[in-house]
Amino acid sequence: MTLSRRGLLAATGGTVAAGAAVAAPAAADGGDRGRSRRRTRTGFERLQASGYALLAGDKVGVVTNPTGVTRDVRHIVDVMHVDDRVELTAVFGPEHGFRGTAQAGGSEGRHDDPATGLPVYDTYRLSGQELADVFTASGVDTVVFDIQDVGARFYTYIWTLYDCMAAARLAGKRMVVLDRPNPMTGRGAYGPLLRPEFATFVGREPIAQAHGMTVAELARLFNGEFLERPVELDTVLMSGWRRDDFYDVSGLPWVPPSPNMPTPETALVYAGTCLFEGTNLSEGRGTTRPFEMIGAKGLDGRWAAAANALGLPGVRLREAYFAPTFGKFSGQTIGGVQVHVDDREAFDPVRTGIGLLVTAKRVWDGFVWRLDRRPDGTSSYWVDHLTGSTRVRTMIDAGAGTDEVVAGWRHELSAFRAVRGRYLAYR
Repeated sequence: MTLSRRGLLAATGGTVAAGAAVAAPAAADGGDRGRSRRRTRTGFERLQASGYALLAGDKVGVVTNPTGVTRDVRHIVDVMHVDDRVELTAVFGPEHGFRGTAQAGGSEGRHDDPATGLPVYDTYRLSGQELADVFTASGVDTVVFDIQDVGARFYTYIWTLYDCMAAARLAGKRMVVLDRPNPMTGRGAYGPLLRPEFATFVGREPIAQAHGMTVAELARLFNGEFLERPVELDTVLMSGWRRDDFYDVSGLPWVPPSPNMPTPETALVYAGTCLFEGTNLSEGRGTTRPFEMIGAKGLDGRWAAAANALGLPGVRLREAYFAPTFGKFSGQTIGGVQVHVDDREAFDPVRTGIGLLVTAKRVWDGFVWRLDRRPDGTSSYWVDHLTGSTRVRTMIDAGAGTDEVVAGWRHELSAFRAVRGRYLAYR
């Protein structure tokens, strides 16, 4: 399987490609005084502290959403708009919109922002020359990206970043990526890689299902490994963040990156339990614990018992009953599990997601993979796009256990980890 246009399969050797990582700033705490006392400064904080030196003389457009906030929860667009040191002339809104008024699969459209009067351009589902034309029409010189990611390949904001980088190169614009923490930490990468024939907006390129990188590191990886021609790229790294830091260590406020990502704890499990979007089970949308509550009509305590018997590290599954207010089984009381992470250092979200799929199919004869039908009459299984190939689905259908399924991606994940290592910027 080809993992990259620039030899991602060659997991060792070679030179550092364009966009590769440089050393990160020293930790703001000055050493090992304790994670709980460390203060993380985001890329925006460091850019602002510099007087926006990196943007001097440029007309600037910002790709952002409600997560683009300062420590005192002011939006960076509102902050930059009233600061004479930077010329902010446009905003670009991704899925859910710049101010976050749209649900999954929606955006806010082209409009003028009521608070600032700035033109807001809709980028959702735009790519290539079409997106490049939006950047050209906006009149900006530099496109700044500042969105909180959650660490999973199928969370669409990293592919908004990828598409913006490709379009900025076509339009002759520069990209500046402002970094924020990965709430799953950056300790490692987990899960299968995407195969090219399954590429969609929930996965453009072959990175791991849980990539263990920040957005700035991903931007450098994209530039060095995947873009046919690299864009002019600058990244502003954080200070005071380490690879094994969970989000609560940062001291930063949590703003939901999307309506069904209410807490950092949601982000911790999402890379595994989002796979239930590819089934007929509810993934907890319409509850107060999306992606932590999973269930369906007819499921009962047998599922939690079977999942707990797997001995999945760092997690316990509780028998649970709930009634989603929207989405699958809306208004119906259904049975299932609640995911309780009791040791987040040991927790593996992807293995947990696979274990839950394996046991759900074994204990419930109503289990069905979701078939995604397209306007042209073709269809495919949505879980194949989430996992990156047919392998997980077909192995589970054939009766494979959790360990066997997880072992199936060992070699490709090892190759990705080796290449990923060249772009990591933090201790």
